[in-house]
Amino acid sequence: MFVLYNKNMRFPIKVWLEEESRMESNCLEQAYRLSQLPFLHKWVCLMPDTHAGKGMPIGGVIAAKDVIIPNAVGSDIGCGMDFISTNIRMEEIQDIQTGSGSVIQAIVGGIMRAVPLGTDRYKTPQPSSALDRAKEEKEKYEKNPELLPLIEDGYFQAGSLGGGNHFIELQEDEEGRLCIMIHSGSRHLGKAVCDYFHKKAVELNRRWYSEVKEEYRLAFFPVETEEGRQYIRWMKLALDYAFENRAAMLEKTCAIVKETIEKHAGKAVEFGGEINCHHNYAALENHYGANVWVHRKGAVRVRKGELAVIPGAMGSYSYVVEGKGNPESFCSSSHGAGRNYSRTGAMRAFTTEKVMVDLKEQGVVLGKRKKHDVAEECRFAYKDIEQVMAQQTDLVTPVRKLRTAGVVKG
Repeated sequence: MFVLYNKNMRFPIKVWLEEESRMESNCLEQAYRLSQLPFLHKWVCLMPDTHAGKGMPIGGVIAAKDVIIPNAVGSDIGCGMDFISTNIRMEEIQDIQTGSGSVIQAIVGGIMRAVPLGTDRYKTPQPSSALDRAKEEKEKYEKNPELLPLIEDGYFQAGSLGGGNHFIELQEDEEGRLCIMIHSGSRHLGKAVCDYFHKKAVELNRRWYSEVKEEYRLAFFPVETEEGRQYIRWMKLALDYAFENRAAMLEKTCAIVKETIEKHAGKAVEFGGEINCHHNYAALENHYGANVWVHRKGAVRVRKGELAVIPGAMGSYSYVVEGKGNPESFCSSSHGAGRNYSRTGAMRAFTTEKVMVDLKEQGVVLGKRKKHDVAEECRFAYKDIEQVMAQQTDLVTPVRKLRTAGVVKG
C-alpha cells in the first residue's frame, strides 16, 4: 500500500498497490477528485482491483460525514455475491454422462432454462418480500412517484441474472468439492434509482452553488435533507431486492444441482456455508470515533472474522476470504480481480475463438446463448486475481480457493 498526498489535496489517497504506475490515468484523476470533497472522513481508499468508473473509481471506498453520493454507490445498487458449498467431490461426478452431456453440462443447461439471462425476465411475477414490504409501506415511497412503477416491475426480474460481468458458476475448491457462486445485483430497479437521484442531486447542487464541480459526477445529498432520506430509503429497498435476487437464483441452482446429481450419480447432495454479500452500497458505520456513511463501490466489507467472496474471472480462480478488520481500509477489500481492458477494448484485443479455445483447454463448460461478445468477460480482460490477492494480505486471509468448472453468462 502507498499513499498519495500533496498540498493541493484536501485528503490523502491510500492505494493498495505497489506503486502509482500500476494505476490507469483516468482512475487516478477520479481519485484526486474524490480527495477534494470537503465532507470526507480521514482519506480515500482504493483497493487493488481499482479501475475507472462513473464519477468514482470501481474498487473505491470513502467515508463521508452526513452526506451520501448516489454515484459513489453506483448504478447497480446492491450488486454482490452469493456462495454455497456442497458435500459432492468433483471426482465423483466428472466421468458420468447424462442425456445432456456431462453432469456439469446438464446442470449448466438446467440453469439456463430455469433462470432468465441478459435482458430476459419472467412472464409472471416472482416472490419478493422486499417488494411486498415496499407495497405495504407505499407512503414511504410516494414522494417519488416516477419510481413507483419500479416496485411492480421488479417482481418480473426477481431471481434473474442480467448480463455484463454477472454470472452463475459451478466451481471446485482445493479439496475437490463442488461449490456454487453467483454474481448479480438489483437489476433495472437499482439502475433507475441511481439515475433518478443522481439527476436530482445535480439539480440541487447547482441550486446550492456546491463547490463539488458538476463534471466530477459526484453530486451529493446531505442525509438530513428530504432528498437524502428519500435516496437512502430507495437504496435500502434496492439492497434488499438484490440480496433476495441472488438468494432466489441460488435456490433454483441448488435444486438443479441436487436433482441432477442424485438422479445420475446416486449421491445425496447437501449444502452449507452460504455467504451473501453486497459490494456496491453505502452504510452508516463507526470509524475512528465518528459515525460516517461508508460508500463501497466495487469493494466488500471485511470486518475481523467476517467472511466475504472475491471472484476472479471465468476460467480463473475465485476466493472466499476472512476479514482482518483493517481500519485503514474502513474494513474493506477488493470485490474481484478488476478490469485490465474495457469491454470494447477486450472485444478488439481477443477473438471469440481465442476465448472459446481457452475455456475448452481448461475444461470449463460455458453456458451462453450468444457467443459474439464472450471476449468482454474473458479472463484476459481482467487483472490476475493472484496479484490482486497479494496486494491485500493486510486486509483479508484466503480460506478457500475455487476454480471454474462451469459458468452461465447472460
